[in-house]
Amino acid sequence: MSAPRSAAPGRRGRVLRLYAPLGLYLLFTIVPFYWMLVFALTPAGSTAPVPWPVTFDHFATVWNGLGYAVFFRNSVIVGVWSLAVTTVLAVMGGYALARYRFRGRTLFMVVLLCTQFIPGAMMLIPLFTIFKSLHLINSLGSLIVADTVFNLPLSIILMSGFVSAVPFSVEEAAMVDGCTRPRAFLAVVLPQLRPGLIAVGSFAFIHTWNNFLFALMFVSRQDSFTIPVGLSYTIGEYSADFGALAAGGVVAALPVVCVFAVVQRYLVRGISAGAVKG
Repeated sequence: MSAPRSAAPGRRGRVLRLYAPLGLYLLFTIVPFYWMLVFALTPAGSTAPVPWPVTFDHFATVWNGLGYAVFFRNSVIVGVWSLAVTTVLAVMGGYALARYRFRGRTLFMVVLLCTQFIPGAMMLIPLFTIFKSLHLINSLGSLIVADTVFNLPLSIILMSGFVSAVPFSVEEAAMVDGCTRPRAFLAVVLPQLRPGLIAVGSFAFIHTWNNFLFALMFVSRQDSFTIPVGLSYTIGEYSADFGALAAGGVVAALPVVCVFAVVQRYLVRGISAGAVKG
Protein backbone atom coordinates (compact mmCIF):
# COMPACT_ATOMS: atom_id res chain seq x y z
CA MET A 1 0.00 0.00 0.00
CA SER A 2 3.00 2.34 0.38
CA ALA A 3 3.98 2.23 -3.32
CA PRO A 4 1.00 4.26 -4.61
CA ARG A 5 1.58 6.90 -1.89
CA SER A 6 5.26 7.22 -2.78
CA ALA A 7 4.46 7.39 -6.47
CA ALA A 8 2.01 10.28 -6.03
CA PRO A 9 4.63 12.94 -5.13
CA GLY A 10 6.76 11.90 -8.09
CA ARG A 11 3.80 12.22 -10.41
CA ARG A 12 2.95 15.64 -9.00
CA GLY A 13 6.57 16.68 -9.52
CA ARG A 14 6.50 15.61 -13.17
CA VAL A 15 3.22 17.46 -13.70
CA LEU A 16 4.69 20.56 -12.04
CA ARG A 17 7.82 20.43 -14.20
CA LEU A 18 5.65 20.14 -17.29
CA TYR A 19 2.94 22.69 -16.59
CA ALA A 20 4.96 25.35 -14.73
CA PRO A 21 7.10 26.29 -17.80
CA LEU A 22 4.03 26.08 -20.04
CA GLY A 23 2.13 28.35 -17.67
CA LEU A 24 4.95 30.91 -17.64
CA TYR A 25 5.20 30.83 -21.42
CA LEU A 26 1.43 31.23 -21.73
CA LEU A 27 1.53 34.22 -19.38
CA PHE A 28 4.41 35.76 -21.33
CA THR A 29 2.40 35.33 -24.55
CA ILE A 30 -1.01 36.48 -23.30
CA VAL A 31 0.03 39.66 -21.44
CA PRO A 32 0.84 41.70 -24.61
CA PHE A 33 -2.43 40.63 -26.21
CA TYR A 34 -4.30 41.52 -23.04
CA TRP A 35 -2.87 45.03 -22.97
CA MET A 36 -3.63 45.45 -26.67
CA LEU A 37 -7.23 44.53 -25.93
CA VAL A 38 -7.31 46.92 -22.95
CA PHE A 39 -6.07 49.85 -25.06
CA ALA A 40 -8.55 48.96 -27.82
CA LEU A 41 -11.59 48.87 -25.50
CA THR A 42 -10.88 51.80 -23.13
CA PRO A 43 -11.29 55.53 -23.87
CA ALA A 44 -8.28 57.50 -25.07
CA GLY A 45 -5.94 58.52 -22.27
CA SER A 46 -7.09 55.80 -19.87
CA THR A 47 -4.41 53.77 -18.11
CA ALA A 48 -6.76 51.41 -16.22
CA PRO A 49 -5.56 47.77 -16.18
CA VAL A 50 -9.15 46.63 -16.73
CA PRO A 51 -11.13 47.71 -19.84
CA TRP A 52 -13.85 49.70 -18.08
CA PRO A 53 -15.85 51.58 -19.23
CA VAL A 54 -15.84 49.64 -22.49
CA THR A 55 -15.91 51.65 -25.69
CA PHE A 56 -15.77 50.64 -29.34
CA ASP A 57 -14.84 54.09 -30.61
CA HIS A 58 -11.34 53.01 -31.58
CA PHE A 59 -12.72 50.19 -33.74
CA ALA A 60 -15.10 52.62 -35.45
CA THR A 61 -12.18 54.99 -36.04
CA VAL A 62 -9.92 52.42 -37.68
CA TRP A 63 -12.69 50.67 -39.63
CA ASN A 64 -14.40 53.75 -41.03
CA GLY A 65 -12.10 56.72 -40.50
CA LEU A 66 -8.74 55.11 -41.35
CA GLY A 67 -10.03 52.81 -44.08
CA TYR A 68 -9.42 49.48 -42.41
CA ALA A 69 -12.43 48.03 -44.19
CA VAL A 70 -10.54 48.45 -47.48
CA PHE A 71 -7.27 47.16 -45.95
CA PHE A 72 -9.06 44.12 -44.55
CA ARG A 73 -10.68 43.36 -47.91
CA ASN A 74 -7.31 43.63 -49.69
CA SER A 75 -5.66 41.32 -47.15
CA VAL A 76 -8.44 38.75 -47.59
CA ILE A 77 -8.12 38.88 -51.39
CA VAL A 78 -4.35 38.47 -51.34
CA GLY A 79 -4.44 35.79 -48.62
CA VAL A 80 -7.12 33.65 -50.27
CA TRP A 81 -5.56 33.82 -53.73
CA SER A 82 -2.11 33.02 -52.37
CA LEU A 83 -3.58 30.13 -50.36
CA ALA A 84 -5.36 28.69 -53.40
CA VAL A 85 -2.46 29.00 -55.86
CA THR A 86 0.13 27.81 -53.34
CA THR A 87 -1.92 24.76 -52.38
CA VAL A 88 -2.61 23.69 -55.97
CA LEU A 89 1.01 24.09 -57.08
CA ALA A 90 2.32 22.45 -53.89
CA VAL A 91 0.12 19.40 -54.47
CA MET A 92 1.39 19.06 -58.03
CA GLY A 93 5.05 19.56 -57.08
CA GLY A 94 4.82 17.40 -53.96
CA TYR A 95 3.21 14.57 -55.92
CA ALA A 96 5.95 14.70 -58.55
CA LEU A 97 8.71 14.59 -55.93
CA ALA A 98 7.07 11.76 -53.99
CA ARG A 99 6.03 9.49 -56.86
CA TYR A 100 8.64 9.99 -59.58
CA ARG A 101 12.35 9.25 -59.51
CA PHE A 102 14.27 11.49 -61.88
CA ARG A 103 17.82 12.75 -62.25
CA GLY A 104 18.49 15.74 -60.02
CA ARG A 105 15.58 15.07 -57.67
CA THR A 106 17.72 15.25 -54.53
CA LEU A 107 19.51 18.37 -55.76
CA PHE A 108 16.16 19.99 -56.53
CA MET A 109 14.93 19.35 -52.97
CA VAL A 110 18.18 20.74 -51.55
CA VAL A 111 17.73 23.88 -53.64
CA LEU A 112 14.15 24.22 -52.36
CA LEU A 113 15.43 23.96 -48.79
CA CYS A 114 18.20 26.49 -49.44
CA THR A 115 15.70 29.07 -50.67
CA GLN A 116 14.35 29.23 -47.11
CA PHE A 117 17.63 30.86 -46.06
CA ILE A 118 17.23 33.77 -48.48
CA PRO A 119 15.70 36.86 -46.82
CA GLY A 120 12.86 38.46 -48.69
CA ALA A 121 14.64 41.83 -48.54
CA MET A 122 17.34 40.49 -50.88
CA MET A 123 14.73 39.87 -53.58
CA LEU A 124 13.02 43.26 -53.45
CA ILE A 125 14.97 44.93 -56.27
CA PRO A 126 14.71 41.99 -58.75
CA LEU A 127 11.02 41.51 -57.95
CA PHE A 128 10.32 45.23 -58.25
CA THR A 129 12.03 45.31 -61.65
CA ILE A 130 10.03 42.31 -62.87
CA PHE A 131 6.72 43.63 -61.58
CA LYS A 132 7.40 47.05 -63.08
CA SER A 133 8.00 45.52 -66.51
CA LEU A 134 4.76 43.53 -66.11
CA HIS A 135 2.84 46.63 -64.94
CA LEU A 136 1.97 44.96 -61.64
CA ILE A 137 3.25 47.69 -59.32
CA ASN A 138 0.46 49.16 -57.17
CA SER A 139 -1.74 46.14 -57.78
CA LEU A 140 -2.70 43.25 -55.54
CA GLY A 141 -1.43 40.88 -58.23
CA SER A 142 2.18 41.69 -57.34
CA LEU A 143 1.56 40.70 -53.71
CA ILE A 144 -0.18 37.48 -54.72
CA VAL A 145 2.68 36.46 -57.02
CA ALA A 146 5.45 37.41 -54.56
CA ASP A 147 3.84 35.71 -51.56
CA THR A 148 3.03 32.60 -53.59
CA VAL A 149 6.63 32.32 -54.81
CA PHE A 150 7.99 32.56 -51.28
CA ASN A 151 5.39 30.14 -49.88
CA LEU A 152 5.94 27.45 -52.51
CA PRO A 153 9.33 25.86 -51.62
CA LEU A 154 8.42 24.84 -48.08
CA SER A 155 4.87 23.92 -49.16
CA ILE A 156 6.17 21.58 -51.87
CA ILE A 157 8.56 19.88 -49.46
CA LEU A 158 5.83 19.39 -46.87
CA MET A 159 3.35 18.13 -49.44
CA SER A 160 5.83 15.58 -50.79
CA GLY A 161 5.95 14.10 -47.29
CA PHE A 162 2.16 13.97 -47.12
CA VAL A 163 1.95 12.21 -50.51
CA SER A 164 4.66 9.73 -49.48
CA ALA A 165 2.54 8.79 -46.47
CA VAL A 166 -0.15 7.46 -48.85
CA PRO A 167 0.81 3.93 -50.04
CA PHE A 168 1.33 3.77 -53.78
CA SER A 169 -0.32 0.35 -53.80
CA VAL A 170 -3.68 2.03 -53.18
CA GLU A 171 -3.17 4.21 -56.22
CA GLU A 172 -2.06 1.21 -58.29
CA ALA A 173 -5.20 -0.69 -57.29
CA ALA A 174 -7.34 2.16 -58.60
CA MET A 175 -5.45 2.17 -61.90
CA VAL A 176 -5.90 -1.61 -62.19
CA ASP A 177 -9.65 -1.04 -61.81
CA GLY A 178 -9.57 1.23 -64.85
CA CYS A 179 -8.73 4.68 -63.50
CA THR A 180 -6.24 6.86 -65.25
CA ARG A 181 -3.42 8.21 -63.11
CA PRO A 182 -5.00 11.69 -62.72
CA ARG A 183 -8.34 10.07 -61.89
CA ALA A 184 -6.71 7.74 -59.36
CA PHE A 185 -4.99 10.71 -57.74
CA LEU A 186 -8.21 12.71 -57.47
CA ALA A 187 -10.31 9.78 -56.25
CA VAL A 188 -7.88 7.96 -53.94
CA VAL A 189 -4.90 10.11 -52.97
CA LEU A 190 -6.34 13.62 -52.71
CA PRO A 191 -8.99 12.78 -50.07
CA GLN A 192 -6.24 11.36 -47.83
CA LEU A 193 -4.23 14.56 -48.13
CA ARG A 194 -6.77 16.67 -46.26
CA PRO A 195 -4.55 17.28 -43.18
CA GLY A 196 -1.68 18.24 -45.44
CA LEU A 197 -3.82 20.53 -47.59
CA ILE A 198 -5.12 22.30 -44.49
CA ALA A 199 -1.63 22.64 -43.01
CA VAL A 200 -0.06 23.99 -46.19
CA GLY A 201 -3.00 26.30 -46.90
CA SER A 202 -3.02 27.64 -43.34
CA PHE A 203 0.70 28.39 -43.36
CA ALA A 204 0.40 30.11 -46.75
CA PHE A 205 -2.55 32.24 -45.62
CA ILE A 206 -0.99 33.27 -42.32
CA HIS A 207 2.37 34.12 -43.89
CA THR A 208 0.65 36.19 -46.57
CA TRP A 209 -1.65 37.89 -44.07
CA ASN A 210 1.28 38.98 -41.89
CA ASN A 211 3.66 39.95 -44.70
CA PHE A 212 4.60 43.59 -44.33
CA LEU A 213 7.70 44.00 -46.51
CA PHE A 214 6.21 43.13 -49.90
CA ALA A 215 3.03 45.10 -49.26
CA LEU A 216 5.07 48.15 -48.29
CA MET A 217 7.45 48.04 -51.26
CA PHE A 218 5.18 46.99 -54.14
CA VAL A 219 2.08 49.04 -53.29
CA SER A 220 1.95 52.79 -52.67
CA ARG A 221 -1.73 53.56 -53.27
CA GLN A 222 -3.82 53.68 -50.12
CA ASP A 223 -6.72 51.82 -51.71
CA SER A 224 -4.38 48.84 -52.25
CA PHE A 225 -2.84 48.72 -48.76
CA THR A 226 -3.11 45.56 -46.70
CA ILE A 227 -3.63 45.33 -42.94
CA PRO A 228 0.09 45.35 -41.92
CA VAL A 229 0.81 48.49 -43.97
CA GLY A 230 -2.38 50.14 -42.72
CA LEU A 231 -1.27 49.50 -39.14
CA SER A 232 2.01 51.30 -39.73
CA TYR A 233 0.17 54.44 -40.86
CA THR A 234 -1.53 54.86 -37.49
CA ILE A 235 1.88 55.94 -36.14
CA GLY A 236 2.63 59.54 -36.99
CA GLU A 237 5.95 61.36 -37.05
CA TYR A 238 5.52 62.93 -33.61
CA SER A 239 2.63 61.01 -32.05
CA ALA A 240 0.73 57.74 -32.17
CA ASP A 241 -2.92 56.93 -31.57
CA PHE A 242 -2.38 53.92 -29.32
CA GLY A 243 -6.09 53.19 -29.06
CA ALA A 244 -6.49 53.04 -32.83
CA LEU A 245 -3.24 51.08 -33.15
CA ALA A 246 -4.45 48.54 -30.60
CA ALA A 247 -7.86 48.24 -32.26
CA GLY A 248 -6.17 47.70 -35.63
CA GLY A 249 -3.98 45.04 -34.04
CA VAL A 250 -7.05 43.22 -32.74
CA VAL A 251 -8.63 43.36 -36.20
CA ALA A 252 -5.39 42.05 -37.75
CA ALA A 253 -4.97 39.22 -35.23
CA LEU A 254 -8.56 38.00 -35.19
CA PRO A 255 -8.54 36.11 -38.54
CA VAL A 256 -5.24 34.39 -37.67
CA VAL A 257 -6.55 33.32 -34.27
CA CYS A 258 -9.73 31.98 -35.87
CA VAL A 259 -7.74 30.02 -38.47
CA PHE A 260 -5.59 28.39 -35.78
CA ALA A 261 -8.63 27.63 -33.63
CA VAL A 262 -10.36 25.82 -36.50
CA VAL A 263 -7.43 23.91 -38.02
CA GLN A 264 -5.11 23.28 -35.06
CA ARG A 265 -5.74 19.52 -34.92
CA TYR A 266 -5.08 19.21 -38.65
CA LEU A 267 -1.88 21.23 -38.30
CA VAL A 268 -0.46 18.80 -35.73
CA ARG A 269 -1.37 15.76 -37.82
CA GLY A 270 -0.13 17.38 -41.00
CA ILE A 271 3.23 18.49 -39.63
CA SER A 272 3.93 15.09 -38.04
CA ALA A 273 2.96 13.27 -41.25
CA GLY A 274 5.20 15.49 -43.36
CA ALA A 275 8.11 15.23 -40.96
CA VAL A 276 8.53 11.46 -40.84
CA LYS A 277 7.89 10.56 -44.45
CA GLY A 278 9.61 11.42 -47.68
